[in-house]
Amino acid sequence: MLKGFEIGGGFEMAEKRGSEVNDEFIFENGKASTTTNFSGGIQGGISNGMDIVFRVAFKPTATIGKQQKTINTDGAVVDLEAAGRHDPCVVPRAVPIVETMAALVLANQIKIR
Repeated sequence: MLKGFEIGGGFEMAEKRGSEVNDEFIFENGKASTTTNFSGGIQGGISNGMDIVFRVAFKPTATIGKQQKTINTDGAVVDLEAAGRHDPCVVPRAVPIVETMAALVLANQIKIR
C-alpha cells in the first residue's frame, strides 16, 4: 500500500529554507534549464522543462508466513497464520503500476488542439 509520494526533494525540502532549495534558472547551450532540480521538474503544477522526478514509498506487506496476533469480530485476541500465496514484497507489481499511472497522468495533461 502506497504510504508516501514526493516530487523532487520532497519531504526533506520542508525542513530547509527557500534559499536552500531554489532552482535558479540559467540559459545554457541555447536552452533554459535550472542549476539544480529540487522541484523535481514541477513548479506550481507545471513542468519547468527539467526531468520530472518523483519517489513513492510502500509499506511492507503485513500478511506474511509468520503467526501474528490479531482480534476477531468479537474483539477476542486470536492467532492469525496466513495460508496460501502471499508475496513478501510488492516491488515486482508496484513498479509497472507506478510507471503506468505516471504515464496516464502525464498523457491526461496533453491538450490536443
